[in-house]
Amino acid sequence: MGLRFIFMLTRNDRTVVDAAQQLQTALGLGVRHIGFKDIGLPLEQLKSLDAAIKAGGATSYLEVVSLDRESEIVSAKAAVEIGVDVLLGGTRVDDVLPIIKDTGIRYFPFPGRITGHPSVLEGTVEEIVESAKTIAARDGVHGLDLLAYRSAQNVPELMKAVCAAVSKPVYIAGSIATPERIAVVQNAGAAGFTIGTAALDGKYPADGNDVPSQLTAIIRDVAALNKHLSPIRKKRLATAVSSGGGEQVNNTQINVAVFKDASGWSFREHDDELFFVHRGCLLMKFRDREETIEPGEFIVVPRGVEHLAVAVGEGCEVLSATTTASSVE
Repeated sequence: MGLRFIFMLTRNDRTVVDAAQQLQTALGLGVRHIGFKDIGLPLEQLKSLDAAIKAGGATSYLEVVSLDRESEIVSAKAAVEIGVDVLLGGTRVDDVLPIIKDTGIRYFPFPGRITGHPSVLEGTVEEIVESAKTIAARDGVHGLDLLAYRSAQNVPELMKAVCAAVSKPVYIAGSIATPERIAVVQNAGAAGFTIGTAALDGKYPADGNDVPSQLTAIIRDVAALNKHLSPIRKKRLATAVSSGGGEQVNNTQINVAVFKDASGWSFREHDDELFFVHRGCLLMKFRDREETIEPGEFIVVPRGVEHLAVAVGEGCEVLSATTTASSVE
């Protein structure tokens, strides 16, 4: 799956008033994990926001910032009414679990002692780890939402300790505003992280301070860490033809060749082969018929079928794709 980036439509622990506009920007850039807080906008607007997230093919997250039992219960009920996919935050697991039971909501509460607004994580590394172990062991808890960068402790040490102590996924929240911090999050073994204020306020290192530039930079940096960037550059087909070059794509060998004479009758025991005519004309003979393949057309020769490829005229440029024997069991 790789490290997951969750874009929070929030600033200073409140859903921003232009969340709907920022959501469309995020969806247009391919962000697929998007969240908001339970305060900042009326419930009906949060419902509309959640519906728009899902309509855009993304997963919705609600992060609770309530500091007392009564308001956290209200927030959990709001999460159910809104219909979010994931509930992040909160500390009162005993009160929340009965509310979200059988709703399908995945629950990631805060470990440790949370105080203040914006939220701060208090306690020693050992205390936070013990809290994490206790909470993660509960049925109905799917993972943890760790406010690591809101802690006064050694943050990399804290993240590694919590991730190592529990078998469920850990998301990291709070003040992640640089690619270096994202790399630290990945190295700690976390499943994902949230960024809100940093991107909305143009604090992430990027080509611009606007939200599209900010999100583009974050997506790029996460893709690089997940090794999801392609090192392969485009090539000219004519150059490949002249050099007789080929490419290996997984278990498929792609070749470009010039056919000038009859190739001789042959067959492949294990592999299907595709012939795509780029330039010229190719006559493919079978034992029962002949097929003429013009430029822009292709033909697949199944394994075990005898065939004879003949260039029509002076020559024919053909791209072929064959599954290599190494993939055959």
